[in-house]
Amino acid sequence: MTKKTFVIGTVLLLAVVAFAREGKAVKLTGYIIDNACAASKAKGENAAENVKNHTVKCAMMPPCAKSGYAVYSDGKLFKLDEEGNKKAADILKNTKSEKSVQVSVEGTVEGDILTAKSISEIASS
Repeated sequence: MTKKTFVIGTVLLLAVVAFAREGKAVKLTGYIIDNACAASKAKGENAAENVKNHTVKCAMMPPCAKSGYAVYSDGKLFKLDEEGNKKAADILKNTKSEKSVQVSVEGTVEGDILTAKSISEIASS
């Protein structure tokens, strides 16, 4: 009986660990910024305004694009995973905005990494 209890307990524990590793499901609205510029612009009391005024031209420059992208939302920076980076790059290539590329993102967060299921630009008015 103890062996059976041990096996059941182990299976339950592994299930809890596996579930916890999946990350927290989120729906965010924020602004795209490249990671190179985010290091300086997404800090301090003016972070939100700095990120909002970041230009698409800068984000698309080769060193900035190579650094990957993040979404700044609710005072926090969420670095995008590899697929999210590709989606963000596509949005930046196709946007009509020169700055303030606002997006809606659905995905999961683990630590500071956002695994994006979907990213779509929110049209500015």
